[in-house]
Amino acid sequence: MNKAHLPRVALIAGPTASGKSALAIRLAEEANGCVVNADASQVYRDLRILTARPSPADERRVPHRLFGHVDGANTTYSAARWAAEARAVIGETVAAGRLPVIVGGTGMYLRTLLDGIAPVPAIDPAIREAVRALPVADAHALLAVEDPPAAIRLAPADTTRVARALEVVRSTGRPLATWQAERAGGIGDSIDLRAVVLLPDRAVLAERIDARAVAMMAQGADAEVAALLARPDIAPAAPVRRAIGVAAIGERIAGTLSEHEVLALLQHDTRRYAKRQATWFRNQTPTGWFRSTENNDMNRSIGLLLRDRWLT
Repeated sequence: MNKAHLPRVALIAGPTASGKSALAIRLAEEANGCVVNADASQVYRDLRILTARPSPADERRVPHRLFGHVDGANTTYSAARWAAEARAVIGETVAAGRLPVIVGGTGMYLRTLLDGIAPVPAIDPAIREAVRALPVADAHALLAVEDPPAAIRLAPADTTRVARALEVVRSTGRPLATWQAERAGGIGDSIDLRAVVLLPDRAVLAERIDARAVAMMAQGADAEVAALLARPDIAPAAPVRRAIGVAAIGERIAGTLSEHEVLALLQHDTRRYAKRQATWFRNQTPTGWFRSTENNDMNRSIGLLLRDRWLT
């Protein structure tokens, strides 16, 4: 399909600490662009340091959108809402004559934006309440009866996805997979997307993650989390509390973990998360997306590639 007449959109994806943000800012500077966040943790305004959001100085270099625009008390923010906001921002950016530069590591966000979302009807509140009250082991056992393929596909301890699959089949009478086959609202066919995935060597990425964790603690991640946890309007189950490092720092504030233990946990959990992200991007993204595994001066080499692919 010839997409030369369609609006251009750039996408820079990859695991945390792979250099996405720096590269996105550089591309936006060169191409009169606007950086659009696609990271589920960076939407929350409460955790700039701990989620490695661009600094105020970086945000002054080029326009940034969908960073820190959601209050931590919000418990309903979703991939669907982000995709709707991103579609609007992309439209505004293109209309202003700028290049949208989407950057992030949340695969579900990107898939929802490009491929659309399953048109699942609203779930009966009574069914949702009953399902969400079940222990995950019980919910998974029931799912094995009511939607066996989903039970095979999902990990027995995956509380969120198991509950979602069970409530959908109970409320609609159809398995979630059949709804997902009818995805709608994606913009993939209406844009000229040029995507690059940054996949540094695992050892190199681990070094960056460990160094960044040290910097986060030095920059005041403790105080940031303390302010978050002191808010009475943020529920214990609020998604913002699931950001990597929040629980560990909370334990340090409570006096049950030392600074050394918190740092070790932050580094370990982030490395594990980055490994899952890298696996997803290797296996779940289209073959046409360019993958870079370069480690030497990556920003310079990929910056040249992007200029050649997108700006000429």
